Amino acid sequence: MANLYLVATPIGNLEDITLRALRVLQEVDLIAAEDTRRTRELLAHYDLHTPLTSYHRHNQASKTPYLLKLLQEGRDIALVSDAGLPGISDPGEELVRRAIAAGIIVVPIPGANAALAALVASGLPAGRFVFEGFLPRAGKERRERLAALAAEERTLIFYEAPHRLVATLSDLLATLGERRVAVGRELTKKFETIWRGLLSEAVAHFHANPPRGEITLVVAGAGPALLPAYDPARAAAEVAELEAAGLDRKEAMARVARRYGQPRREIYRACLQALKKGGEAFLSK
Repeated sequence: MANLYLVATPIGNLEDITLRALRVLQEVDLIAAEDTRRTRELLAHYDLHTPLTSYHRHNQASKTPYLLKLLQEGRDIALVSDAGLPGISDPGEELVRRAIAAGIIVVPIPGANAALAALVASGLPAGRFVFEGFLPRAGKERRERLAALAAEERTLIFYEAPHRLVATLSDLLATLGERRVAVGRELTKKFETIWRGLLSEAVAHFHANPPRGEITLVVAGAGPALLPAYDPARAAAEVAELEAAGLDRKEAMARVARRYGQPRREIYRACLQALKKGGEAFLSK
């Protein structure tokens, strides 16, 4: 009986692959790839010449029995997706389930993963989290899924397409209420960005700046993690930063007040305290 290897591949940067993964990809008899074109690029980069076959959601019904037969004949197979770990929002679950039922050894080869990369860089609690993948696109199923998450206290992780990002952020805001969010775009790639703020701010930002590339959303769960801890000195500094960026003082204070869940008068008081001797000048502007 052979082994089925679940091999994590880079989510963008081709350097994000382990030595073990490269060895397995070189030694197996066959690689089952979600997109053979993308996998060929990876193999060519590392001068690997293992045979490839396609395995994706459109052919998995017919291809799964074929791959199982090869495994039962003693051929080692590596399963890879376009990027990251196969089986997570990608084809693979059915093959793994049937391989286990057939007594085939399934070996995970860990590596890059967009959900975990976004989580640890989000600034949100990472000790307990829920991975939701892609939300249903519309309708009753989408509304029910979001409603079920409203009371979830663990940090929430979603994948989303760029053209649906603003709609999803708007739905999250409407259903979950104001939450802290981190929007990871093109993680590990040349134009990687991680935007952090509140859901309401994210809606406005990405409406004005339509994103491109693959998106991972990390949203605070319900409860104490909803808003960042309030620090008057930090709040005053953020007002100054927003003013320096061209925002008028009233709007800058209002935005910082929303961010920390504080009344605007408290932010005004924090600015006066931070400025101290400059307080009168602050009032006069």
